[in-house]
Amino acid sequence: MMKTVRQQSVNNPVGEGMKRVTSPPPFPRGKCGGGVAVGGGEFVEIDGSVMEGGGQILRMSVGLSALLSTPIRISNIRAGRASPGLKAQHLTGLTLVRDLAGGKLDGGEFGSVEVSFIPGQLRSGQFSADTQTAGAVCLLAQVSLPCALFSPGMVSLNLRGGTNAQMAPQIDEYTEIFLPNISKFGFDFDFEVVRKGFFPRGGGEVNFFLKPVKQLQPISMTSPGVVQSIIGWSFTAGNLPQRVAEQMTSAAKRQILEADVPALRGVPVRIETYKEDTSCAPHSGSGIVLLAKTSTGCILGGSALGAPRVSPEDTGVKAAEELLEAVESGGCVDKYIQDQMIIFMALAAGSSTLVTGPITLHTETAIHIAEKLTKAKFKISACPENNRAWVITCEGIGLVNHNL
Repeated sequence: MMKTVRQQSVNNPVGEGMKRVTSPPPFPRGKCGGGVAVGGGEFVEIDGSVMEGGGQILRMSVGLSALLSTPIRISNIRAGRASPGLKAQHLTGLTLVRDLAGGKLDGGEFGSVEVSFIPGQLRSGQFSADTQTAGAVCLLAQVSLPCALFSPGMVSLNLRGGTNAQMAPQIDEYTEIFLPNISKFGFDFDFEVVRKGFFPRGGGEVNFFLKPVKQLQPISMTSPGVVQSIIGWSFTAGNLPQRVAEQMTSAAKRQILEADVPALRGVPVRIETYKEDTSCAPHSGSGIVLLAKTSTGCILGGSALGAPRVSPEDTGVKAAEELLEAVESGGCVDKYIQDQMIIFMALAAGSSTLVTGPITLHTETAIHIAEKLTKAKFKISACPENNRAWVITCEGIGLVNHNL
């Protein structure tokens, strides 16, 4: 099977067909609007070495700075990494937010361990960002999406780089797991996967079309429900034969079956297995993404990216084990979505509740940054109905988009 370009509205039920994205409505490039908050004054100091100590602190801090009109200075950037400082991917993300917010960025150089950012007014229009490497497109989307939601009008993002990269969500995870989960805060948008790109060449391209909101709605995700189906996508591209995808699929299915998890007994497993068309994935790569859909609308995921020194069977097993871990944790989201919900909980209008599995360091870091910049209050407690799970509650600040 040859896979074509996937286009979808995030409103559509996952796995139930793709909506063709037509040309977005015309709007002027870089239209300015008033900020969503009055800010200014002294810089808020952010230590990039605390807790997770990686790019997450940078992305979240800059995004909130733009939204809240709060100048920030981030030091010790990525101090927790083997190669500290800004890489191409981080610089591209910073520049994108700078453009979206009409701001001023100092220290934005390769290898820099300190930057300062003074946001201006959020803008609507068409924006593009290109890592010119295999830097993760999905991380560019992460840093820019909250800003786009509070813009004065429609925002179109053309993002280029690696769509399926190590140490970042694969584009299939982002569109089929991440977007449906965060859309529960009350917004929707369309996407178009034009071309996939893998390490080391990159070359991927994705378009996002986002409509701004007045406010984000709080969420109440307290019941994981019962798993009703498992679906997935296993693919190869470039010089890799479809046989590799078939081996990943077989291994993943076997791992799920042999695990004999009570919650998954009798649950159908459907994994679409194919080789990407060269027009939308010209270079070699492979991967597998699995997701479980539950009776309460929860979407849990597991994934793995193929690598030269890893067998297709091991890749399939890794994805299956991640999915099994997510199901058995008793949460409403998996461990990779958990921390991504924090910024939206902090910005939402009212009290949000999220039941999740074991709290990750990324989530603790996200809460630390959210509380520092937004003053939203988070609380973590044991889940009374499930000794495997935890409850995250947050009283959001109710950020208002005064442009709408």
